[in-house]
Amino acid sequence: MTKAAFGSWKSPISSRSVTESAVGLSQISLDQDSSYTDNVYWVESRANENGRNALCTFNVKTRETTTLTPIDYNVRTKVHEYGGKSYAVYQGTVYFSNFTDQALYVQKNATDPVLLTEKNKGLRFADCFYSAKKQRIYCIRESHEPNQEAKNSVVSIHPTTGQQTVIASGADFYSDARVSSDGKQICWIQWIHPNMPWDSTNLYVAQLTENGEAVVEGSVKKIETGDNNSIMEPKWTASNQLTFISDHSNWWNLYTLNSSGQIVNLLPRDVELGGPKWQLGGSAYCLDPKGGDNIITSYGGALEILNTKTGKTEEINYTGYKKHKDIHWSSTGYLYCIADSSTQFPSVIQIDLNSKKVSVLKESRSLSIDQGYFSLPEAITWQTKDKQLSHGYFYPPCNKDYQGTDGELPPLLVRAHGGPTSCYDNNLDIKLQYFTSRGFAVLLVNYRGSTGYGKEYRHSLRGKWGLYDVDDCSSGALYLGKQGKVDCNKLCIDGGSAGGYTTLACLTFTDVFKTGASHYGIGDIESLAAETHKFESRYLDKLIAPYTTEGRVILHERSPINYVDRINCAMAFFQGDEDEVI
Repeated sequence: MTKAAFGSWKSPISSRSVTESAVGLSQISLDQDSSYTDNVYWVESRANENGRNALCTFNVKTRETTTLTPIDYNVRTKVHEYGGKSYAVYQGTVYFSNFTDQALYVQKNATDPVLLTEKNKGLRFADCFYSAKKQRIYCIRESHEPNQEAKNSVVSIHPTTGQQTVIASGADFYSDARVSSDGKQICWIQWIHPNMPWDSTNLYVAQLTENGEAVVEGSVKKIETGDNNSIMEPKWTASNQLTFISDHSNWWNLYTLNSSGQIVNLLPRDVELGGPKWQLGGSAYCLDPKGGDNIITSYGGALEILNTKTGKTEEINYTGYKKHKDIHWSSTGYLYCIADSSTQFPSVIQIDLNSKKVSVLKESRSLSIDQGYFSLPEAITWQTKDKQLSHGYFYPPCNKDYQGTDGELPPLLVRAHGGPTSCYDNNLDIKLQYFTSRGFAVLLVNYRGSTGYGKEYRHSLRGKWGLYDVDDCSSGALYLGKQGKVDCNKLCIDGGSAGGYTTLACLTFTDVFKTGASHYGIGDIESLAAETHKFESRYLDKLIAPYTTEGRVILHERSPINYVDRINCAMAFFQGDEDEVI
């Protein structure tokens, strides 16, 4: 093993390794007719096709994967700008949102897509659900008109004529319109400004008319799930009972609504089930497709089978992966999900729950690099300046061919995640390994306000964005220095979007870091509050201050652009010209 200065090591993880084409994997789905069990579907984001989202399907019998949507179609919705679930499948027919015109299209088998709704009318559609009982599509519609705030609603759409009827309107946002197994009821989630979906949402239920076009007058009912709770992913059991995720207990856990109208925590854990709903859709748990008592959950990304009658759980610990998301259970006994780990890139996998055989259906990218060049994360916790706790993942330098010179400590790259209501996971990140394999240490900071540590921690950033995140990144770097793990004179920081803002704030308002890079970061918080899109238009009300006369003073004070004279180190800026958010 060669001794060389940290940061100078030669690595097989090149810039080409970082930038070469990888496929983004998302939106796993099964046919909403449970008797159609031959296919599983997912979306691939393909850089080599100008970033378009292609809908793919895997046939269980032939073991073949097919790209369904032609090259000039892009399966992607712009609802809430961040999009999310953009298609549904019923009896082999696909209903999807096309990015260029945001209209809904119908595609049967391998035929060309056919327009279902009018295009270029300022309408966007997402989170589609096909009800077999009502033979209707239920989804979220977002209407855009010049010089007006977008209007969101739940709509019912005829699957052949495209005729639309409003099911629910009046709230600022909607999600998760789902019809009960018997077709008689519909549920949805709604929330209003200034809340985000991880702040406070409400669950509603209504009776559907016989033809499913509308709800029965006077039947709309709010489910009492407590005040200021974040409700997600409502689903109907085969017996028409509601299940959902709520942070009622401080953690996003799985609940049900019992026959007495009371909410019951089915699996109490001090671990999160699911995460912040920046995008519509997703599935952190799935019900038994045959109507049995079992539910498969993914608390903390780990798979378990919960028997709702006995309360007993059984781990699914044989997949070879550590984290699992977007899980779907077929009536033939297969579980599908996107899985990854600290040493494996994301893949769509098929789990045979009977034989315990695991098959990889699609890898996001191949792994041809020796594991000896990969740094493994260590979960760490440290005390902040105000005696609170912050969390993160520490990656030490790692290269099987090198070690540092005697008496030398490695430089540290601190990374601040976006959101800010989000978090870093400990999955494999080739960009991070580019640095660690060259002799850098890396700290991924899950500063106060991050998800994954409960509601209290998530809400602790309220009014403190630009303060707590800055302190946590700075104190985390200094903590590692005091531990003798990194060189305190060689501290760097970078981040993207909201993490770019934290980076700029750290470099402007502290002297901890010697250099940094902002990737599409926010320099002017006041302008962001005044000009951003509807979904995030009131986000800063709770994170910093409302856009009022008094609030603008605080927004001005938290904006690094107003204090550029304080910056006394080298910086790099990366900004895109097509970003609608920043």
